[in-house]
Amino acid sequence: MGLRRRSQLIAIAFALPALAINLLVIGGPTIAGIGYSFTDWNGISAPEFIGLDNWVRLLNDEALWNALGHNFVYLLIFLTVPLGVGLAGAFMLSRIRRGAALFRVLFFIPYLLLSVINAQIWRNILDPEVGLASALNRIGIHWLDGVYFFADKDLALYSVAFVDSWTFWGFLVVLFLAAMQGIDASQFEAARIDGANAWQEFRYVVLPGIRPTLTFALMIIAIGSLLTFDYPFILTNGGPAGASDVASLLVNRTAFVAREAGYASALALSLSLLSAVFLILFNFLRRGEEN
Repeated sequence: MGLRRRSQLIAIAFALPALAINLLVIGGPTIAGIGYSFTDWNGISAPEFIGLDNWVRLLNDEALWNALGHNFVYLLIFLTVPLGVGLAGAFMLSRIRRGAALFRVLFFIPYLLLSVINAQIWRNILDPEVGLASALNRIGIHWLDGVYFFADKDLALYSVAFVDSWTFWGFLVVLFLAAMQGIDASQFEAARIDGANAWQEFRYVVLPGIRPTLTFALMIIAIGSLLTFDYPFILTNGGPAGASDVASLLVNRTAFVAREAGYASALALSLSLLSAVFLILFNFLRRGEEN
C-alpha cells in the first residue's frame, strides 16, 4: 500500500505542471468569460454588470436561431455525406491487400492542407468565370452557366459544407480503417463460410466491430458542426445576406465588429453548453455499449 501511494504521489507530481498550465490557459479565460457574460462590455472600457440581460437577449435573438439552424443543417450533411463516404472508403480499403497505404495517404492529404488553401482551390474550381463552368462552356456544356455557388442564397451554405466535407472525409477513412483492422479476422472468415456477401460482412461484422470508433466519430462531427468557423468565414463570411451564417461567425462578428464583448461571451458560453450536452449524450451511449 505504501509503494502504491508513493507511486500515485509521483504521478500526481508529474501531472501538476500540465494541470497548472491548463487551469491558467483554459480555466482562467473560462471563468472570465462567465463573468463577462453578465456585463455590458465593449472589450476595452470597464465592464458594467447588467445581470441576465445578455441571456434574455440571447433567447430572443433571431440571428442566433438562424445561425443555429444552419449549424443543424451542417450537422445533417456531415452525418450523411462524409460519414457514409468515410465508412465506404475504409471498408473498400480494408479489402485491398496491396497499395492500401498509398490510398490512405492520398485520401488524407486534403485534411492535412490548410483550410485557406483548400478554400482557395474550391473557390477557383467553382468560379463561374474561370472554373469548372468555364471549362464546360468550352466543350459546349452550359449546365453551370450563371451558377454562383458561394453567392447564391440557396446554394451558399451547401457549397461551404461540401468543401468542408471534402477535406474531412479522408480523416474518417483513416480513422475507420484503423478500427476495422482491429477486428478479429476469424469473424470475417466465419461470415464468408456462412455465405455472407460484402454488404452482409459490412453490416453484421464491421459495424458492430467499430461501434466505439463510430460513436467517437459521431461525437466529433456533432461538436465540430456546432463550432465550425474556418470554411464559412473564408468562403462566404456568412453571406449572402446571412444565408451561410453559423453560430461561431456570429460570436466573432458580435465581439470584434459590433464591439459587444459581453454579449459575445454569453453567445460563446451557450455554444459551450450545447457542446457539453453532446458530450454527456455520447458518454451515455458509450457506457451503454460497454455494458
